[in-house]
Amino acid sequence: MGFATRAIHAGQEPDPLTGAVNVPIYLTSTYAQEEIGKHKGYEYSRVSNPTRDALEVNMAALEGGTSAHVFASGMAAITALITMLRTGDHVICGENVYGGTPRMFNQIATRYGIEFSYVDTSDPENVRRAIRPTTRLVHIETPTNPLMTITDIRAVADVCHEQGVELSVDNTFLTPYFQRPIEFGADIVMHSTTKFLNGHSDGLGGVLVGTKPEHKETFAFVQKCTGGILSPFECYLILRGVKTLAVRMKQHDESGRKVAEYLAAHPKVSRVYYPGLASHPQHALAQQQASGFGSMIAFETGSLANANAMLKRVKVCTLGESLGGVETLISHPATMTHAAIGEEMRAKLGITDGLVRISVGIEDVEDILADLDQALAAIS
Repeated sequence: MGFATRAIHAGQEPDPLTGAVNVPIYLTSTYAQEEIGKHKGYEYSRVSNPTRDALEVNMAALEGGTSAHVFASGMAAITALITMLRTGDHVICGENVYGGTPRMFNQIATRYGIEFSYVDTSDPENVRRAIRPTTRLVHIETPTNPLMTITDIRAVADVCHEQGVELSVDNTFLTPYFQRPIEFGADIVMHSTTKFLNGHSDGLGGVLVGTKPEHKETFAFVQKCTGGILSPFECYLILRGVKTLAVRMKQHDESGRKVAEYLAAHPKVSRVYYPGLASHPQHALAQQQASGFGSMIAFETGSLANANAMLKRVKVCTLGESLGGVETLISHPATMTHAAIGEEMRAKLGITDGLVRISVGIEDVEDILADLDQALAAIS
């Protein structure tokens, strides 16, 4: 079946009791049992829930994994990923990822004796050089947040597997509609389902899609033990969002390309970060491992004052955290998504005070462009 068909139908068969075409929201904490040890497959909703099961089947089908497990947020999913590790284990992480990831790694996971190294994963040799005998996991984002750097998933997967190391890929920006890391050798795929998968800015969530029996066993056990699971209602919201993922991503991509071209030609924008532009240094690689470029763009305004002047003027675009909604969201990485990594690391990565990130929505693109035009006019 094609992607859109799987998005609409995988895990979402009509309800056998009523024929309802939408999976019911099972708002129950527990389930009646016929006798000791005899039940209908469900005992307690922290362990399993029919609405959650439907979403997990759907997520695994879309990414091409063997199992999927959903959590209360993207960061809860990242935290569950790290529970695979033990004291003394070593993780290699891309140096340019969402700021909350290194915050959790450095300020929480290191307390338990797990070590982390951060490298530019756009060069697979950097990953090779960073691998130690204790390395157990390499975690990357591609494209990265917010500078839109591309990592060659297959090349990094080959390096990892040569050394017996697993590769996890955060696929939040492109979604499985445009990019499926497992097809390029990734062992685990992670999403903040809050973003494009949900698509409507009305629910938090995260997912880990695994490829091995031990992934299924480990992540199910984490759900059961830690309880950081996704509620049935938010599972429903994501199932609803995924039904329109294919059509939404087409529009996000079409409008994203037009906005990127507009920004690249604007005299008050000194640089645009978008893999869909021919000027992007990894444009060819982006074409090879993804079928589209998406709607995430970063651009340089030159200073904090310029960024603030512009962001105060937006009307159609919404200044706020997050991304991937039907509405256009615009943000300031240095003070929002990447404030936690500190000024020194931001300077090293090139996340300047003048950098602005935009998640292009599915409004009429002419209105988005007009809004950006009047907002950029505020820059002196």
